[in-house]
Amino acid sequence: MKRLIAVAAGREKADLVLKNAKIVNVFAQTVEEGDVAIAGNRIAGIGRYEGIQEIDCEKKTLIPGLIDAHMHIESAQLTPEELARAVLPHGTTTLIADPHEIANVCGTAGMEYLANACAGTPLTVKFMFPSCVPATPYENSGAVLDAAAVKEHLSDVYIHGLGEFMNYPGVIGGAEDDVEKLCLAASRGMTVDGHAPSLTGKELNAYLCGGISTDHECVEKEEIEEKLARGMYVHLREGSATRNAAKNAAAVNEKNMRRFLLCTDDRHPCDIVKNGHIDNILRILVQEGVDPVAAVTMGTLNAAECYSLKNLGAIAPFYLADVVCVEDLVSFRAAFVLKNGKLAAKDGRALFSCEKKIDPRVLNTVHIGSLKKEDFDLVSRSENVKVIRLLPKNVVTEKIVRKVSLQEGKAEIAGTDLLKLAVVERHKATGNVGLGLIEGYGLKNGAIALTVSHDSHNVIVLGDTSENMYAAVREIERIGGGMVLAENGKIADELPLEIAGLMSRLPIGEFESRLQRMIKKAHDMGVSAELEPFMSLSFLALVVIPELKITDRGLFDVKKFAFTPIEAEG
Repeated sequence: MKRLIAVAAGREKADLVLKNAKIVNVFAQTVEEGDVAIAGNRIAGIGRYEGIQEIDCEKKTLIPGLIDAHMHIESAQLTPEELARAVLPHGTTTLIADPHEIANVCGTAGMEYLANACAGTPLTVKFMFPSCVPATPYENSGAVLDAAAVKEHLSDVYIHGLGEFMNYPGVIGGAEDDVEKLCLAASRGMTVDGHAPSLTGKELNAYLCGGISTDHECVEKEEIEEKLARGMYVHLREGSATRNAAKNAAAVNEKNMRRFLLCTDDRHPCDIVKNGHIDNILRILVQEGVDPVAAVTMGTLNAAECYSLKNLGAIAPFYLADVVCVEDLVSFRAAFVLKNGKLAAKDGRALFSCEKKIDPRVLNTVHIGSLKKEDFDLVSRSENVKVIRLLPKNVVTEKIVRKVSLQEGKAEIAGTDLLKLAVVERHKATGNVGLGLIEGYGLKNGAIALTVSHDSHNVIVLGDTSENMYAAVREIERIGGGMVLAENGKIADELPLEIAGLMSRLPIGEFESRLQRMIKKAHDMGVSAELEPFMSLSFLALVVIPELKITDRGLFDVKKFAFTPIEAEG
């Protein structure tokens, strides 16, 4: 501190000075000009300084390191080390990470793997303890983290808060286990993330009385305004399947901008390579008319304050020297990125390497029970059946009714726009297979299967015939988890995800290339061009998002929060 004070006062040279810069002041909502002096890992001052090392910013703009305020590392399908190399060149220096994906497969062992791997990267990663593993009691996951587990682990050194509370009916109904988890977080003064699609009125009030602070599931301006008025922070989300930033930008104004956060939630590596990370959201907001300085504030200071990240989120004395030099406040292209005062990325390239840490406890996680192709035959007592209808660029689905022909009680879908959809339990070899129908996906003459199936991550598979679906699932079992394309009864392509069936050991370049190849193949097989084939499929088992979903135990009506038969009335 004496050294930092001496540098700030001008008595000693700084270790590093960023010269001739425009500096975004997120406190005053202005852009000022000057130098930024850095001593060690902290900012000493703004003004005119001399340094042992100096970088001429040439009138480019300095912004604080960007904070992804809600994301799942596993959704990038990369190891944490590869993810760090992918996002730091885009200016993201801090992640608020909810590891509930890997926790649903491997429990706390999976969380410990992520924490240990992240510790070997330059990123600051704050982990939120998963609040709902499984998300609901209506599916089989690889682990159960109840209130007793929360009590045991909430004080673990790497845990920063309580993750998104997806079981909103449990909170509203005052369920004992849910309330106990919330009380444990409240007693420690922790931030609790929310997940409350379409909640309003007294139900929203009840949910907030659980001490919940945020929501990332808003899709309408009126919903955002009500949640802001009730004291919530609202995430503006731009993932790979859920893209809400452009639409929700209309809700931002100068009076409420301090209550918005930016997040990716679930973003594929192809999307990161092509479009960026939080910088992508900044571009979208500015294009939609949001003031650039306000947008930067949402992606930095607001998140730091919401999650009690002391000395992060601003360029100011004593703050950690997480600084991004961008070309301008329109493109937000990062010329270079400092993390803790050290140059971490330049001109789109990471300047660090990390040794990958793999925990054997997160390998060999696919355990499928007795399975035969007839298990994918869909039996119905009625020609009128309930169907899951996909909505482009959203994880919300519609429940519709279609008429199918029946042969010996089995639904025949040949010549229709329908596909069969199934979830196969893969954690405890129970043999469970839940079946349904889907419209709007577009696949022809094949099947797609994957072990990324939010949030319990059983095997989800869709296809036109039982034979194709069976072949795809058997290949998933053989490769130990991942993504598989079957065409006309044969395996057309595959991409193993050997870490918990969620993540690959491959470097991002090779992984992205193989994933792009599979996405192109899926589109060539008829998948709608409006859909990202694999991520869109992965959310169809998420029974906390309306309206109709599926688990290994059957078809689920989210609005009724109960299982429902395939047969529809009349």
